Amino acid sequence: MNYSMIIGLFSGLAIFLYGMKVMSDALQKTAGDRMKKLLEVLTRNRILAVFVGTAITAIIQSSSATTVMVVGLVNAGIMNLSQSVGVIMGANIGTTMTAQLIAFKFSSIIPYAIIAGTLLVLFGRKKSHRQLGELLLGFGLLFMGMNAMSDAMKPLKDIPQFKTFMLDLQHNPILGVFAGFILTAVVQSSSATIGILQALALQGLVPLGAALPILFGDNIGTCVTALLASIGANITAKRAAIMHLFFNLVGTIIFMILLKPITYLVQYTSLDEVRQIANAHTLFNITNTFIQLPFAGLLVALVTKIIP
Repeated sequence: MNYSMIIGLFSGLAIFLYGMKVMSDALQKTAGDRMKKLLEVLTRNRILAVFVGTAITAIIQSSSATTVMVVGLVNAGIMNLSQSVGVIMGANIGTTMTAQLIAFKFSSIIPYAIIAGTLLVLFGRKKSHRQLGELLLGFGLLFMGMNAMSDAMKPLKDIPQFKTFMLDLQHNPILGVFAGFILTAVVQSSSATIGILQALALQGLVPLGAALPILFGDNIGTCVTALLASIGANITAKRAAIMHLFFNLVGTIIFMILLKPITYLVQYTSLDEVRQIANAHTLFNITNTFIQLPFAGLLVALVTKIIP
């Protein structure tokens, strides 16, 4: 990778992350404190808690933010550990909406979204108009960053070492999981690292067999944010953060064991490689929740034993 490619990739990533933050902040302002009240009231039923976690994360576009919110509520004694299980699982499903959104080809409307958003932010007379402007601006910047990352990585097609590296990842999926974990732990956003994967897929640079283990590693890496948030919190909050880690670790082990059949299954969901990555992300988190939700009590007992 040459200097201009690295600068292009990281500037695209910066625009992507900023766009996601602007969009997330606008949605959170609109929702206000209602999200926390929803968490407090509706999470007494575990299945309902999954839907609440999914909805809130789909709105704020960040499973890390939802999980950190849960850790805070558990730390304050507003929510107990059993209630937090469903929300954490739902948060993992909700975060897949970003990847699904990216898979739509919105390139042609990006300039209009940015122009309309900027005009509303600068000249909107009502608060609701300015918030809509922020939402449109964030949306436009998100896709602008995505396109910038994709364009920056075009020259990788001509680098034999990169092709060799991708083949190595396909034949050594454990290395792919580790790469996904490290990248997401550093960037602190699984949506961003999955966005990079989708940008590579857009250029035909990453085979699905190499992309899936990286994606699974991304899900483990996103737990780092909640683990950091639990430092200095009470024991129950620490258990909630560890539970989030266990949820994704167990899911990754299951999906790695079934990697080949899952790869074939995902290939049948779409002919578009970018959409295949989004579908794999959604499949991972929905299936993981279906498998683990009936054993949520055991998960709570396990983390309670680990952190007595």
